[in-house]
Amino acid sequence: MKKRLYIIFSFISLMLLNSCNGSFEADTTPYHNDGLVSLYLVDENGRAYSSIPYLCNSMTRWDKTTSHGEFKFLAPERCKFDLLGLNGNYGDRFDEVVRIVDYRDNGQGRVSYNCQSFGIGSTDYDGSFDYNIDDECTFYL
Repeated sequence: MKKRLYIIFSFISLMLLNSCNGSFEADTTPYHNDGLVSLYLVDENGRAYSSIPYLCNSMTRWDKTTSHGEFKFLAPERCKFDLLGLNGNYGDRFDEVVRIVDYRDNGQGRVSYNCQSFGIGSTDYDGSFDYNIDDECTFYL
């Protein structure tokens, strides 16, 4: 009888592990169960830009980046960021570089965008982009 119970228990355990692909690792992808993608706004040193207002075309109202610079959206999507209070990226010592990165701090290059006073462009390999002081920029994520 003990042998049968052991075989049954082993079979059930094997089936459970197989349904999980044998992995119990934590989910570290930027995708959430709700279908949202997370990216981050950071400076050239990786420090977060928090409380930056943004609005994506699937949202009904403006939201702000978290204390980690995180913003969420449904891909593919168009998201507008209000960079009010940031100095812009002119190539001088007063610049406030803004980068769009993933959870591993990998820059999101080649993202098309349009800023109200700067114009049209795409992000550099490190996720940085050009914009003017107090600009509002729309990204096509």
